[in-house]
Order: sequence, then C-alpha cells, then structure tokens
Amino acid sequence: MEESGGQGAVGAGAADDGARRPARLPRAQRRAQLLEAAHRVFVANGYHGAAMDDIADRAQVSKPVLYQHFPGKRELYLALIDQHLAVLTEAMVEALRSTADNKERVNAAIRTYFDFVAADHQAHRLVFESDLLNDDEVSARFDEFNARIADEIAHVIAGDTNLDEARALLLGRSLSGMAQVAARAWLEVADQVDLDEASELVARLAWRGIGRFPKES
Repeated sequence: MEESGGQGAVGAGAADDGARRPARLPRAQRRAQLLEAAHRVFVANGYHGAAMDDIADRAQVSKPVLYQHFPGKRELYLALIDQHLAVLTEAMVEALRSTADNKERVNAAIRTYFDFVAADHQAHRLVFESDLLNDDEVSARFDEFNARIADEIAHVIAGDTNLDEARALLLGRSLSGMAQVAARAWLEVADQVDLDEASELVARLAWRGIGRFPKES
C-alpha cells in the first residue's frame, strides 16, 4: 500500500517543467528512506542537534510525510537505534556460530566489532557514542544488546570448558566489552595501524586469556 500525500496526476506541461512531486513509495520503502536520511542527520549533528526539518529535507519529503511514519524525533531515533543494534546483533551471532573452532570464533567476533566501527556508515557513533545514553529507553536497548551478545559468548565458553554459567557469563561480558572498547580505540590510531592488524592484535590478546581455561573432558 502506498502512502498518502505523494504524487497525484500531473499534466504533461508540469512534467516538462520538472515540477513533478516526489514519487509515491510503498510504506516499507519510504520508511527505509526516512531512516537512512535520519541516520545521516543524527550522525552529523547528534540527537540534540538534529531537527525533523533537517531530516525531511534530507529525505526530500514534506514534514507531514515524515510524521506519517514517525510521530516525533525521539521515535525516529529509537527506531534507528533498533535497526543498527539488530544488524550488529545478527552479525555477532553469525560470527560466533560460523565455526566450531573457538580460536576462530574469537577472531570472528572481534573482527565483527572492528568492521562495524570501520564502516563508512558510521553507525557506531549512534550505537556506542549516543548522546542519549542516560535516557532509560535508549540505555535499555544497549543493555539488552550487551546481554544478548554476552549470553551468546557465555554459551560457547560454558559448552567448551568446566566453567559454570555465572563464570562463563562474566567472561562473556568481559570479552565483548574489551572488543567494543578496542575497536573504538583503534579509530584513534587507524592511520598508523590498519584494520587487519588491529583486529588480529586484539584477537590474539583475547585468545591468550580465554584459551587457557580448561577444556571440558
């Protein structure tokens, strides 16, 4: 179903003059377009510096069209955070389940964080550097993400060692936190240490620790 407020019938003269309104889009496609525009505005200006006018202009739609999809800036920001965290969660889970070799699992998980912060879309600035981290709804989303990833890592650790669930979860949280911090810190020295080397260095550090825990017999 297409949204209202889009292109109506226009005469040939209007088309010739380039006065045609933006084409109607299916709702899901328009929503994706608006999220992409919002992403760029929020990355450039932060939450507090962004305005719905800026997002509508970036998406080349009217504000009524923008408000058809998102009742306000906060809802748009939360939808964008949800989208990015879902993508990162999927990538992390895929990395952890990509191999039965635990050393390779560590390498893949850490590389996922590095690839995320290195990507041109700069989504890491919204995910890890949000200026709404003190907001209950935003922090709850990040807490849920961190818990999910730690849980995935802990499941692997518990299944391969003699550690109980609580200790495995503590290690899972620690490994995930280290990878996040290291990937963000790499951005400060990216002109001196390339992505491949940086990810490998951190993976080696992590494996030297986690690899020393006893195997389940």
